[in-house]
Amino acid sequence: MKQKVAMVAALVAVACCVFSGDLWGRQQAQIAPRVIYDSYHDTSLPVSEYSMEVPQGGRRHEVEHPRPRRILASATVPVADRAEQSLLLPPVSARIGLNFDGIPNSANGQSLEGVPSDSNLAVGATQVVETINTAYEVYDKAGKSVFGPQQISALFTGLPGLCGQGVHSFNYTDPIVLYDQMANRWIITIIAADSNFVVGNECIAVSESSDATGRYHRYVYKFGSNVFNDYDKLSVWPDAFYASYNVFVPRGYLGAQACAYDRNAMLSGAGAKAICFTKTTEYSFLPSNVDGATLPSSGEPSFFLDLFSATSLHLFRFHADFAVPQNSTFEGPIRIPVKAFTMACGGGVCIPQPNTVRKLDSLGDRLMFRLAYRNFGDHESLVVNHSVQTTKAASGIRWYEIRDPNGVPTVFQQGTFTSLDNSLWMASLAMDKVGNMALGFSESNASSLYPSVAFTGRVPGDTANTMESLKTIFSAQGSETDTNRWGDYTSMLIDPSDDCTFWYVDQYIPTTGSGINFRTRVATLKFPTCQ
Repeated sequence: MKQKVAMVAALVAVACCVFSGDLWGRQQAQIAPRVIYDSYHDTSLPVSEYSMEVPQGGRRHEVEHPRPRRILASATVPVADRAEQSLLLPPVSARIGLNFDGIPNSANGQSLEGVPSDSNLAVGATQVVETINTAYEVYDKAGKSVFGPQQISALFTGLPGLCGQGVHSFNYTDPIVLYDQMANRWIITIIAADSNFVVGNECIAVSESSDATGRYHRYVYKFGSNVFNDYDKLSVWPDAFYASYNVFVPRGYLGAQACAYDRNAMLSGAGAKAICFTKTTEYSFLPSNVDGATLPSSGEPSFFLDLFSATSLHLFRFHADFAVPQNSTFEGPIRIPVKAFTMACGGGVCIPQPNTVRKLDSLGDRLMFRLAYRNFGDHESLVVNHSVQTTKAASGIRWYEIRDPNGVPTVFQQGTFTSLDNSLWMASLAMDKVGNMALGFSESNASSLYPSVAFTGRVPGDTANTMESLKTIFSAQGSETDTNRWGDYTSMLIDPSDDCTFWYVDQYIPTTGSGINFRTRVATLKFPTCQ
């Protein structure tokens, strides 16, 4: 999400046209899907045979969000949050296991201000892979580095076009790493842009085996000559790798795009098509990702969710037919009522930090990665979160458990978790196999708490709609003084080996100063009730 200032200015110029009126209140009729064929695919060498260099020299640029953002007008006026948790529970019962530094920003290159971190990780049978802006690293499950950090762009060495522009280029952004537990494969994706961030290509690498340091099947997808596929989020589902984008064109915002990539073809390294739908009335979809050993029913669609108003979410059901793409459907929206909320910071910047007037971005205008799906046999659940204003702080975390997404989806429970006068934001949520939840996030205040890493959670026996009191994972010693950007997304997920151990990654600043010094923190968490 590293759009240049020129692009930002151009988008601001069209803000009144793109986001005014009742555009966000209307829903497009079902339209035919667009089919995109990979423009190139091949199989790489083992990753160790590619360059370990990082970008050097060149220009230093500050990362910006695209403008304008979609603002939920109904959620900018402060309202009483009826979901705000008032009951104080004992400290979260999950125990912290590993707790170590992940990839630092220096892995992005000495002259690149890779801000925010875009910190993200995935866990496999024996390895853990972390990604930040342009780099990735492979660890064993004891937290020891076994490969890297290396530039993600090195995975795409020799490819034609934007994806192959090389490790010395600054024009890569928004990486995601996933582990497909059904096939024991890794998926690493990144957006490659032109020098003005007006055109974006999706670069996807799918490992040939369960070894993240081996060979990858590589793919390039182009969305148009003047189309930028921003803020990509991906997921694993039995029939496809699903993805979402906020799509921009030179005249402004085009819509939220949902795509299905042919998983079976990509696992074998064959040519693979993508099937995409665009909704002009939606913003920042999240696609559902399968957690746990029990899969969705055969043929069950993937679910896409986004914020739509101060009192509702929108759910869509994506059925992809790669044999006959025109039979694919993207059904919705299904409106899911929620308790009224006010977006944190009006959807933008206001998170306080000590020893600086600089405030941080809440990203309160969107749901936060991931939309985690789990099939318990007697019911299916989706869990997700976003940042909201609270009675005492700039930001707390609204979280939801949605049940029966393939039937009549309803909010089974919801809550707004707060922490006295501290702001909580940039969260990620997941469930283990017995229904325990873990919620990781950043925490800060204006006087004494530098943006740090913390978590909370709940067990099924807790009072409905509540989380236990938080625990600190890592106390930072610095504030971000150079930019208002923070994190962009974090990642809480489950280790498929035991379906009980949570892994979480977030960013922090070691000493007050420029975000170019950020570091990431990786921790494991486990509830004693999960065996």
